Amino acid sequence: MFQVDKELKGANVPRTIRFTESLFEELAEVAQQEGISFNLLVLQCCRYALRERETNEE
Repeated sequence: MFQVDKELKGANVPRTIRFTESLFEELAEVAQQEGISFNLLVLQCCRYALRERETNEE
């Protein structure tokens, strides 16, 4: 299960990505509800997806 974790706060590699309007709004709402930055939420989602990918490959 996905849980917000604040361990990635020190991220320092800048990148530009583009979101659809609806995905951005959904992510922004979750970030606000959890009291974390949008960036931290996106990092957590990426980490979760990669771990799930590894689990499903086994």
